[in-house]
Amino acid sequence: MRPAPRWLKLALAWLFALAILWQGWYVGWVIWWKYVDPGTTAFMRQRLAELRARDPQAELRHQWQDYERISPHLKRAVIAAEDDKFVDHEGFDWEGMQKALEKNQRRGKVVAGGSTISQQLAKNLFLSAAKTPWRKAQEAAITVWLELFWSKRRILEVYLNSVEWGEGVFGAEAAARRYYNTGAGSLSAEQAARLAVMLPAPRRHERNPYSAFMTGRTQVILVRMRHSEVP
Repeated sequence: MRPAPRWLKLALAWLFALAILWQGWYVGWVIWWKYVDPGTTAFMRQRLAELRARDPQAELRHQWQDYERISPHLKRAVIAAEDDKFVDHEGFDWEGMQKALEKNQRRGKVVAGGSTISQQLAKNLFLSAAKTPWRKAQEAAITVWLELFWSKRRILEVYLNSVEWGEGVFGAEAAARRYYNTGAGSLSAEQAARLAVMLPAPRRHERNPYSAFMTGRTQVILVRMRHSEVP
């Protein structure tokens, strides 16, 4: 077998170096945000651009709230609803992903994702909502960096402050004020459970937050919250 030409070796070396530099950019931000609270995220900026396409004066509702000032009910509810193995896994819930794949195959369409809180945060911080193989691969890489450099507590804190909770509504504080006219630290168990149920499709559920589905699912989450382990 003839050896690879020199130009091909150089091209592969350059591609490898560029990949290392590209991942280093993500790692640098992950380390920075370990100590500094993110102001906005890529997902927030995408949503704001969509809103301003319709209304140039549109603004997001978002206010950072420290971990200690967020209701423990909301922490338990979100873990119960989105990622009940959060404190135990290292970023990926392989069993959950397999169940989601099987459910999607039975339905013939995507109805479940199986993403962990860490994976969702990776997407929210850096990426878009596009469901492409490249985005999923980059999401997985960022998830590894988050789990490597951050504590579970920090992951949950940033997630609760950056996740979408309605049209232009981001983070627990803005959500608590939007739906209950109270602060994130004052949410009751029932209010927290209802907010957690919204998370897979918040812009759809905000149109009818007291639908039969929402009410029934809220009762399920209230029961599961008793067993949620919070960092």
